[in-house]
Amino acid sequence: MSQQKLKVGLVQQSCVADHEVNIQKSIAGIRDCAAKGAKLVVLQELHTGLYFCQAEEVEKFDWAESIPGPSTDRFGQLAKELGIVIVTSLFEKRAPGIYHNTAVVLESDGSIAGIYRKMHIPDDPAYYEKFYFTPGDLGFEPINTSVGRLGVLVCWDQWYPEGARLMAMAGADLLIYPTAIGYETTDTNDEQDRQRNAWIISQRGHAVANGLPVVSVNRVGFEEDWTKVTKGIQFWGNSFVAGPQGEFLFEGSREQEENTVVEIDLKRSEDVRRIWPFFRDRRIDAYQDLVKRYRI
Repeated sequence: MSQQKLKVGLVQQSCVADHEVNIQKSIAGIRDCAAKGAKLVVLQELHTGLYFCQAEEVEKFDWAESIPGPSTDRFGQLAKELGIVIVTSLFEKRAPGIYHNTAVVLESDGSIAGIYRKMHIPDDPAYYEKFYFTPGDLGFEPINTSVGRLGVLVCWDQWYPEGARLMAMAGADLLIYPTAIGYETTDTNDEQDRQRNAWIISQRGHAVANGLPVVSVNRVGFEEDWTKVTKGIQFWGNSFVAGPQGEFLFEGSREQEENTVVEIDLKRSEDVRRIWPFFRDRRIDAYQDLVKRYRI
């Protein structure tokens, strides 16, 4: 790790059908965060387009791109120009019939530091991701960068403590979750609150259990279901940063786009792990059944 305190930029944006408009918005957000001192900027899940998984349509596979490819070239050039590390999230075409939901980390020299392919793939009303995405095959490996070892996961991964734990066990300095999650608009207000709070609690729990900061960047705004099967998704924003005891360092708007820079004290992870030595006290001799689907 090259530094103890790290300024992290979060770009929370809404998206439209025009990919170039979305890309320009992401670029503007990155530039804004860099101007505020960010050395690492995190973008939301699938930030170059609409959340197309609301319905199953084979034509949407045409939105995928290769890695390396046009977006990694473009954001890599920006990373080099600004001298920062950027976490993007792209729809990857790996081969005919094999597509992934892939986070790409771009180093400050413009090179690809590494990629992470989303491991947990949901299949729920308005989130038909299994139709589009092959589950990741790269495991839970932090990506080495000039600002630290980044434990990058994606959206649905954030509900699984196993992924966060494995990233922490492999030496991640912080956990990062590009995200696209919102309300199905027919949900009651109480149900919406329960869903959003569960999402926050789960990730703050990963911070506490692993003694690591968590950076979660979600999209915002309404996106209609063009098939009219549902009434669309209201993405709830609420991007946030939590410290290694789960404390909020930043909590974003639920309705507005925003570019925010948050300073994270990476040394606090070691301080917290000394007083809460969860890794020391893990009963690794008794966890074999965790590799089973269910015990009975």
